[in-house]
Amino acid sequence: MDVPLYDDLDGQVALVTGATRGIGKAIADGLVSHGATVYAGARDPADVTAADRRAVELDVTDDAEMAAAVDRIDAEVGRLDMLVNNAGVMDTREPLAEMPTDAIDRTFETNLRGPTVLTKHALPLLLDRPGGRVVNVSSGLGAITERQSGGMPAYRVSKTGLNGLTRYLDGEYAAEGLLANSVCPGYVQTDMTEDSAPRTPEKGAETPVWLARFRPEAPSGEFWRDRERKSW
Repeated sequence: MDVPLYDDLDGQVALVTGATRGIGKAIADGLVSHGATVYAGARDPADVTAADRRAVELDVTDDAEMAAAVDRIDAEVGRLDMLVNNAGVMDTREPLAEMPTDAIDRTFETNLRGPTVLTKHALPLLLDRPGGRVVNVSSGLGAITERQSGGMPAYRVSKTGLNGLTRYLDGEYAAEGLLANSVCPGYVQTDMTEDSAPRTPEKGAETPVWLARFRPEAPSGEFWRDRERKSW
């Protein structure tokens, strides 16, 4: 799809959660390659070994760490142009009647509550100038227009909720210049997919990086896969 993009992100700042491996690392790699200053969120900053990005301690289940990460970015560079909510976990894959409640809690806390609270803290910086972007890494398993069956209820519902966050952000803040989009990266080779997926993390990162490059006049409030709109 032909949309207005930044070819060069020099001078712009991104925060990517879950940036130490898999899709998150590939997203950080892509944004660095386009010139962005990238803060790579990690539960253990020592896991971020590349010198071309800034490691930031960030567990999206820890409220204090989320607030501190945004405060650090504000103190060091005074701006945030892109927030990529990528960190996520898989549930235990059973049907709902068999799933332990603590697995439901852990999945919702990481996949939905974390992005919501982190975005709350990041909004003042994202709204500081027109064209701030929020990219929520979702899943086709969370599509509300399709029947959701086959197990993984907590994961599915958490991603449906993440899509709801995207729609809320667009409805509430688009008039202030915010762009918020969800993306399905496809079935990607990560720890969650247990080596069964056909896509590389680099392929999965292509559309999230593309969305992070959207100019202020680009679309918002949409669900994407492979640079094409998907049905919610």
